[in-house]
Amino acid sequence: MRRIKLIIAYDGTNYCGWQIQPTGKSIEGCINKAVSELTGEDIHVIGASRTDSGVHAMGNVAVFDTESRIPGEKFAYAINQRLPEDIRISASEETDISFHPRKAGCIKTYRYTIFNERIEDPLRRLYAHFCYYPLNIEKMREAASFLLGEHDFRSYTNPDSQVLIEGGSSVREIYSINIEAEHDRRYIGKGHYGLITVTIRGNGFLYNMVRIIVGTLLRVGTGLYEPEHIKEITEARDRQAAGPTAPARGLCLMGLDYGDEK
Repeated sequence: MRRIKLIIAYDGTNYCGWQIQPTGKSIEGCINKAVSELTGEDIHVIGASRTDSGVHAMGNVAVFDTESRIPGEKFAYAINQRLPEDIRISASEETDISFHPRKAGCIKTYRYTIFNERIEDPLRRLYAHFCYYPLNIEKMREAASFLLGEHDFRSYTNPDSQVLIEGGSSVREIYSINIEAEHDRRYIGKGHYGLITVTIRGNGFLYNMVRIIVGTLLRVGTGLYEPEHIKEITEARDRQAAGPTAPARGLCLMGLDYGDEK
């Protein structure tokens, strides 16, 4: 038996998320079907991150076990021939049979994109959250600094999170939060930035955690919260204390760094 590791990119717009659901088309289901057809086996991939409905990915990770003798690096090309055009295996390789993408320690990187202008751009509507309020980037950066390090992030996850229901820990560590702006000269809105990206790296994230963090930072950017209020929100350990959950379409899982797991 061999274990094959896949790096997966997808546009999550038309899917109910990564995980197979009773209704709706899932990323996991499409990949299971494609690999099963290729190998002639009943394949069920194990994904690293169970992204939500509408969330995108550049570098999600999954593994599957097979008796197939196809070289590890060739699986990507063969599987892609059987996948819809909005899902692609960007790389594949044989890995250690003990490697589990959810149990192995890694650094996860998410990026959230905001389109900050007076008028929406129809070409960005599926991949960025539109915000027409002028934003104060410096205050957002200051607020983000209070989230760095290890904290209990219960305020930034839904109460019905499986981790909380099962009595698990809501403590996570964020290594970095970078907020960058790229002004588009086609627009002249005072205080608008064009494209804003919020890139967050950490050792793990709770259900909707990144989207709630972004929704909270947006409240700082519009002046509803002062940057220091982030400390109070975190210490409250109460979802009601934080800002809204930013829409799924702006979120992309950029990658997972396992180091030298091979």
